Amino acid sequence: MEFKVVVSDPKTGKAYQTTVSGANANKLIGKQIGDVINGTLVELPPDYELQITGGSDRDGFPMRPDIPGSGRKKILLSGGVGFNPTEKGLRRRKHVRGRVISRDIVQINMKVVTHGKVPLEEYFGKKEEKEEES
Repeated sequence: MEFKVVVSDPKTGKAYQTTVSGANANKLIGKQIGDVINGTLVELPPDYELQITGGSDRDGFPMRPDIPGSGRKKILLSGGVGFNPTEKGLRRRKHVRGRVISRDIVQINMKVVTHGKVPLEEYFGKKEEKEEES
């Protein structure tokens, strides 16, 4: 099991992408949008806390916080996640995913709720430098 995790930092406005696999990925299954998790699940220091804000499945369908479960549903949308209307009053029936993380999810979006001592920029910058050297 493997997830791409996008961690957004509201202080700086930057986002960082990392891959979570193995036991940490299995611990994310069953979590919902809005849950607050420890930073160790995404290989950050333990003083970080992250909130799950959304995600998408392998076919690109977005997760919505107002849909229960983890299945894909076709609902009538007038705006929000999954549909941006171009005219006032426009509605469309679209496929979206539920709010629970399952094995079909590929990308998980998170935001930092509690910042740690080491800034995210330094932590993820060190990883990128190591990758460039190899």
